[in-house]
Order: sequence, then C-alpha cells, then structure tokens
Amino acid sequence: MYHQLKKMDIAEQAEFLTRYLVGIQSINGTKGEVEVAESILQVLQSFPYFRKNPELVWEQFIPNDTVGRKNIFALVQGKKASNNTVIFHSHIDTVGIEDFSHLKFAALNPDILEAFFSTYELDKDVQADARSRDWMFGRGSVDMKSGAAVHLANILYFTEHVDELPGNILLMFNPDEESQHKGVISAISELKRLKDEYRLEYVSAINNDFITPLYEGDPHRYIYTGAAGKILPSFYIYGRESHVGDTLSSLDPNFVAAEITRRIHNNLELAENIKGELTLPPTCLQQRDNKEFYTVQTATSSYLYFNFFLYEASAKEVMNKLIEITKEACFDAEYHLYKQYQEFLNRTGLPGKELSWHIEVTCLADFINELEEKGIQAVQTAKEVHDTHQDMEPRKLCFKIVEALQDLDPEKKPRVIIFFAPPYLPHNYLNEGNQRDENLLKCIEAVLADMEQKTGEQFALKKFFPYLADGSFLSLHESDEELRSLIDNFPEWESIYPVPVRSIREMNIPSINMGVYGKDGHKWTERVYKPYTFHVLPELIRNTAIKLLEQEEITVLNA
Repeated sequence: MYHQLKKMDIAEQAEFLTRYLVGIQSINGTKGEVEVAESILQVLQSFPYFRKNPELVWEQFIPNDTVGRKNIFALVQGKKASNNTVIFHSHIDTVGIEDFSHLKFAALNPDILEAFFSTYELDKDVQADARSRDWMFGRGSVDMKSGAAVHLANILYFTEHVDELPGNILLMFNPDEESQHKGVISAISELKRLKDEYRLEYVSAINNDFITPLYEGDPHRYIYTGAAGKILPSFYIYGRESHVGDTLSSLDPNFVAAEITRRIHNNLELAENIKGELTLPPTCLQQRDNKEFYTVQTATSSYLYFNFFLYEASAKEVMNKLIEITKEACFDAEYHLYKQYQEFLNRTGLPGKELSWHIEVTCLADFINELEEKGIQAVQTAKEVHDTHQDMEPRKLCFKIVEALQDLDPEKKPRVIIFFAPPYLPHNYLNEGNQRDENLLKCIEAVLADMEQKTGEQFALKKFFPYLADGSFLSLHESDEELRSLIDNFPEWESIYPVPVRSIREMNIPSINMGVYGKDGHKWTERVYKPYTFHVLPELIRNTAIKLLEQEEITVLNA
C-alpha cells in the first residue's frame, strides 16, 4: 500500500484510503469488522517507519468476542524523547446497508452511487452534491471511514517528519462503536498498560467522528471539546392482573407505563440547558408488556426504557429526578384507577372489594437492600439469573433479573423498580477553572484562528459532540458516591457491562472531536465533503496535535 501512497499528497492519500476502506464491508457485529481491522494493520505495516519498528504497531483482541474483533494501535515517537502523547482515534465499523434497497450491490461503490444520485430527481440537494463532484457517497464514507483515512494519512506524514513532533502520537482504531462500544471499552486496559509500562502521559485524544450542518445554510465547521454521555433508565412495572371481564379491579402496568412515558418522552424540562449547546431530551426506546401471546388476562408487568443523554449531570442526579417523576405519575394513575372503580360501583350497585391502588416506587439498589434486610437472598438470585441466561440480549437480561427480584417479594406489591441498563457512556468535557483544561482550550482556539485565516473556513467551538462517540469513554467526572449510585442500580454490572470506570477516571483523557464533514450519516444518501475533509482537516488535526504537545512541554518545563 505504501508504494501507492508515497506518490500522492496528503489530500490524495486521504481520499484514496477512504475509497479503499469504504470498499470493505465492516457492518457492526459481522466478520467485516475483523477484515477492516486486518486491512488497516497491513496498511500501517507497509509504512517504512513501522517496517523498521514493527513493535510499534499491534493489535488487541476484544475479550470473549464471538466475532473475533480487535483494536489496532500504532505509536509514532517524536525525535525528542518525551512521554507526552496525543491519541488519534476513530471507529471502523458501520451500520448496515439494508437502507440502500435496490442499490445494495453498490452501497460500497462511491462511483456508481455518484452517477445514480446525479440523476436523482427526488432530492435536489443530493442531486446537486453528486453533480458537483465534491462529495463522496457510500456506506461509511462519512461515518466514518474517511475519519480513519485522515488519521492514517497523518500518521504516515508524522512517520516521515518525526522531527516536527515534540512528543508522541498514539493511533487507535476501534470496532463496535455503532452498538455496545466494546472496542474502546477494551482499549482502556491497553491505554492503562501503555501509561504504566511506557510512562505515556496522555495530553488529549483527537477523534474525527463526522460533523454536519445543524441548520439549512449552516456555514460552520464545528469543533467539539467533549462528548455527551448516555444512560438507559429502565422501568420494571409490576401491577395487579385480572380477567378481561374484571379489569376495573386490576392495576394495569401498561397504564402506569403510559403515564410515565407521557412525563418523560421528549420532555425538554429534563434536558440540560447549557448555553450555546445542542442538548437533547430523553426519548422512549421501548414500551411493552410481558405478554408473549394472546390471552384474556391483563398483563402482570410492563417494561419501559429511555435514551437519556448526560452532559454535565450525573446518573445519580438523573435517578433522583426520575424517582420523583415516577411517584407523580403513579399518584395520578392511582387516583384515576380509583375514580373509575368507584364510578363502576355506583353504576352497577355492586359491593366493592378491599383494594389498594398504591404503587410503590423504588430504585433497584434500595429494593435489593429491602429484600436482603428481610433475609431474602436478592444478590445471590440476581447472580443466578445472570448465569442461567447470560446469552440473552443484555437489556432483556436486565429485565429478567429485576423480574426475578420482584418475584421474591412475598407481598407481591404493585411497584415500579427503576434501574439502569446498557449501554452506559460517561460524559467527557473540559472543566472551567481547571488549568490543564483551560490551557488545552486556548491551544485549540489559537489553532482554529490560524486555520480560519489561512483557509477561510468558519469554525465554531462547542463543548459537547451532540451524538454518541467513543471519546466518551476516555474521561469520567463522577465522584465515588455518584459511581456507587450508578453501579448499584445496574443489574450485575461487572458481568453485563463492565466499564472500567475507575481506570477511565484515573487517566482522565480529554477527547476533542475534529470531524470529517458530511451529510446524512446512517442514510443511504450518506456522503462526505471532500474539499474540507481531505484538504483542510488533516492539517487542522496535525497542527492541533503539535500545539498541544508543545504546550504540554512548556508547562512541564515551567513546573
């Protein structure tokens, strides 16, 4: 590969490598993720620097991965010995190609897609982009094979210009970003090993996940100094079943679920309000009961979970809010169901039953403690359920565990148990008042100002990358108490979703996103803008890395 690349300038290299990587089908969860990793490894091994220093490029297998996926690492050491290191990272998986429909055969062929869309009358914006020849189409073109290609081109540059590096560049490619983030989670142990064994000091990480216009005619190229986090608050709702002919005496968990959903789904009051930032409200991703087939019995329980973004708030704060909201929802549900039952008795003249309409609301941690205090082995039960059903889809397994715990309650009280299910992503952001973070921000601002003057691009600096990204897993801000609240409310955390939170917090690596620019990520019209992505972005990332390493060297000398 190197013999082809050495004849090209960096923009040509980045475009060539993007086409090459797009041509490798690496859909999340398939063997294609292994193929693209091996292909990238071979590209790196073809570079003269790594032929001379083969130990500086390597692979790390994802533990217990059924597909055999792996992370790829490469280290470029500057001419002057230094521990200071900037990480370049990208993910190498993509979503599927089903959305291409009759064009699935061409989903990985930019030329066929460009020709097709140049005559596509149903979307004039797409057609105009195709005709301009400034855009490359194809699955993964913008999310994010072009990002991996830019990092590869820059790594090749630095291997041939090590005298320009006042420190080190560590390259990291990860699979599984589009699903469970197993790649970057596994990479934490490798980053920790490198820090401990080679005394690497991580100044920052630079991700280049794609950026896109935020509104019609948006001229900005957005640079993000952090990444939003995410949790999946989940609700196990246990009611009181009945025959369909006696539903007014039941306590329907579906009705309670609807009341909770009404208060949480797209509720902007629950979205953090951070000036100048695009922050999103929670969204319902699943609401269903436990019935698997038709009967005339009402459901005994319902399952409900939400996508909930974390910006500056902690999971503990979110749990406290959700408990209060759920209590309000249950109170209103209790009153409504009681009123309907009383009206039914008034209309029929039938004698009433001794019924309670109260719905208890608790978090998982408190419920487990309550059971254990009664001498009921809740912790052991949770482990046994996990061990019996460990191949189950992770979210279903979490509900299975909570359902088993509810079954231990001898009183069978109607209740809502709130817990967290995977995935969990920490939030990564720069802290005002932290000297290191403020220095990092000044470096970025200086580089952007220079690049604006040189290129005419309009940059806008934001705090949070508005979509989910692997950079979330490089830093963590929670206290021990906040971490305990998260872990204790997550069923079988160490087995189902063992994020190494304490290692992440210890390393505390800021992740800056300087993304490739494009449109329609995860759509069949996905495309990357070549003039910015291949001509401007590589230099922007190189200049930022050098500036950060220089600043860190000055800081160390002054100290």
